[in-house]
Amino acid sequence: MDVEILARLQFAFTVAFHYIYPPLSIGLGLVMVIMEGQYLRTRNEEYHRLAKFWTKIFALTFGIGVATGIVMEFEFGTNWATYSRYVGDIFGSALAAEGIFAFALESGFLGILLFGWNRVKPTVHFIATLGVWLGSMFSAIWIVVANSWQQTPAGFKIVGEGLEAKAEITDFWAMVFNPSSVDRLLHVWIGAFLAGSFLIMSVHAWYLLKGRHVALSQRAFKIALAVATLSALAQLWAGH
Repeated sequence: MDVEILARLQFAFTVAFHYIYPPLSIGLGLVMVIMEGQYLRTRNEEYHRLAKFWTKIFALTFGIGVATGIVMEFEFGTNWATYSRYVGDIFGSALAAEGIFAFALESGFLGILLFGWNRVKPTVHFIATLGVWLGSMFSAIWIVVANSWQQTPAGFKIVGEGLEAKAEITDFWAMVFNPSSVDRLLHVWIGAFLAGSFLIMSVHAWYLLKGRHVALSQRAFKIALAVATLSALAQLWAGH
């Protein structure tokens, strides 16, 4: 195998492993928001226990997603340096927007989400959970925008020739709302809701089969099943 094939394989394995975790984080975040919202509405401690339990799993998926994403960004430069120079202005704008609007939002609220239990008011903690979830949603926007631009490029011009050529943005919003970005984003979001809700259902189905934490698991399963059902129906429209 030549260097190009090896580079493709390395990048493919990195992306395949990385992409397991961001969708799970988005889906888990939605269900956690619902659980905490139910706790605020009913003051039922079972919802509080469920949200606290799934926060630990969320922290794990979030951490692995960030770590593997950093490796993937390094590989843009090490494996595809010429291509990175060509699309640097496009990708740089999208990734900068992710860092400013999304990652800052996530990191700002993540500490409260993880360590704020019984230290801040339940309403404040709910806002932190909502902020982290919205941050993960914003992250998806800019990554999908960059990916969609590669499939249906818009709002740019090519400057230079040969190996010195590069793409420059001429219309930022045309680049963001390129012909496929909205369709792809909806598909990714809804797929993430499905992934997260099915993970929750699988864990609590196991507890129900074992006869452990039955009341808690029934509540969690019902919430996740509702999210999964609505998401599956929406995906029929968004994905196909």
